[in-house]
Amino acid sequence: QVQLVESGGGLVQAGGSLRLSCAASGRTFSDSAMGWFRQAPGKEREFVATINWSGGRTRYADSVKGRFTISRDNAKNTVYLQMNSLKPEDTAVYYCAAKRGPYGSSDDSEYDYWGQGTQVTVSS
Repeated sequence: QVQLVESGGGLVQAGGSLRLSCAASGRTFSDSAMGWFRQAPGKEREFVATINWSGGRTRYADSVKGRFTISRDNAKNTVYLQMNSLKPEDTAVYYCAAKRGPYGSSDDSEYDYWGQGTQVTVSS
């Protein structure tokens, strides 16, 4: 089992920044690829970013590319999502997810463990 706890969400003005953290416990974190997803009210959950086991490979949704950065610190069992130049359309609940195996994915059905989510609200 892997337990994931997100933090760092909040209310920010458009153009501002937030850094989300996801602390993992349980199964070996460094063996797992990680992902961030988000779900806005009335919408389907969507992929945001993913990172492989070592942190050497990342992938982003087109909507966040160039603004968001995913990273991980295996010594701290933590994955981060740095969000810059935030827009009102980034408003959503953001979820951290862990996937068995070293390679990341944009497909949420491939993830085995999920955090409880953290709310990000961007005001215009």
